[in-house]
Amino acid sequence: MASGERHYHDIDMKNTFSLDNSRILVVGDVMLDRYWFGDVSRISPEAPVPVVRVEKREERLGGAANVARNAVALGARTALLGVVGKDEAGDQVDGLLTELGIRSFLNRDASISTIIKLRVIGRQQQLLRIDFEEPPTDTVLRDKLTQFNTLLPDYETVVLSDYAKGALVNVRHMIEAAKKLGKCILVDPKGDDFSPYKGASILTPNKSELRRIVGSWKSEEDLTNRAQNLRAELDLQALLLTRSEEGMSLYTASEVLHFPTEAREVYDVSGAGDTVIATLAVMLGAGATMQEAVEWANRAGGIVVGKLGTATVTREELFGA
Repeated sequence: MASGERHYHDIDMKNTFSLDNSRILVVGDVMLDRYWFGDVSRISPEAPVPVVRVEKREERLGGAANVARNAVALGARTALLGVVGKDEAGDQVDGLLTELGIRSFLNRDASISTIIKLRVIGRQQQLLRIDFEEPPTDTVLRDKLTQFNTLLPDYETVVLSDYAKGALVNVRHMIEAAKKLGKCILVDPKGDDFSPYKGASILTPNKSELRRIVGSWKSEEDLTNRAQNLRAELDLQALLLTRSEEGMSLYTASEVLHFPTEAREVYDVSGAGDTVIATLAVMLGAGATMQEAVEWANRAGGIVVGKLGTATVTREELFGA
């Protein structure tokens, strides 16, 4: 382990936090996750593919909406700002947000369709995913930026959930505005260029996302140097690297902390990053230290990968209450 690095095990997990005091504004690419469950008993005579007889359908909030869903599941007062189409799927998203008690600030764009990820599940295995997506129009994005600036004073913590679908093309301006008001800004990044995220509080890339920016690393020390250089270059308070079975690593100006994975069984990693950043935001908003917040986020990620599809973690599951 490089100098200044250590594994973090000494958090008082009995510490209690007032999660109801967390006020979270989630902004980003809003999606509808659709699941078709069915039985597979034969191969199609038309092509060498399984025939799924659909027996059950489920709809869940996806993308940035899943981040909001995770935050409200922990008791935070949560709002979602995003873009959907003026269509049936957009109505479904709006209905699910209302049902969960998430404040909905959806911009309805008549010229696009709501982003849908349709997953076909047979025998508890995902057989196929079909994506429907179109980027929002410039007019709607301008309206969204104006609305963001109006909402900012009411929320302490801002989560920018970027799935590279077009809803966060103004992310640089959002970060500048939030920073001026002293907000805690968490970003789940995407793409080949992280410079638009400059000035955020915390960036939460996974290994593949970080590798696209800093290149491959040859050792833990090499990784630390690359991660710290990027953190300094982007003027971040912290960079949190999610590392699947290797847990998480937190890079700050003063230290590097490694958090071993808490996953007991990995069943489905869909939406795990959403759970991690939502838990991190809620805990920080409730007064946890950075290290405490990451410990709880790490625990939440370990729980959610044991569930099928985009899922949430409850307070009882997280705190063992």
